[in-house]
Amino acid sequence: MNIVLRESDSMPIYEQIVREIKNAIIKKIMLPGDMLPSIRSLAKDLEISVITTKRAYEELEKQDLIYSMAGKGFYVKEPNRERLREERLRQIEAKMMDVIRECKELGVPLEELSSIWQALYENEM
Repeated sequence: MNIVLRESDSMPIYEQIVREIKNAIIKKIMLPGDMLPSIRSLAKDLEISVITTKRAYEELEKQDLIYSMAGKGFYVKEPNRERLREERLRQIEAKMMDVIRECKELGVPLEELSSIWQALYENEM
C-alpha cells in the first residue's frame, strides 16, 4: 500500500492517511481481509508519530472500514463502496463549489472554467 502525504495539503496528516486508505478500499487495491501495516511500521515508513497513525486507524475503525484483532493487527472490512464513493463525491462537489464561487467573483466565464477543468483533468490522468 502506497500512502502519499502532502505537506501542502491543508488536511491534517491523520485525515490524509484515512483518505488514502479509503481510496485504496474504493479502488479495490485493498480488499476485505487484507492486513494493514502495524501502527508502528506505518508511522516509521511515513516518518510520523505513532499517535498520528493510531488516530487514523481509530477513525477508520469508527467509520467501520477496518477492524482490529488483539495481538494480530488491523484488517479491512467488507465496505459499502457505493456509500464511500458518494461520500467522496460530495466532498469533491463542495471543493468545486468553492472554485466556482471564486471564478464568478473574478468574472471567469463558464466556457473558460470548463476549459480549465478539462485541461487539468487530462494532464492529471
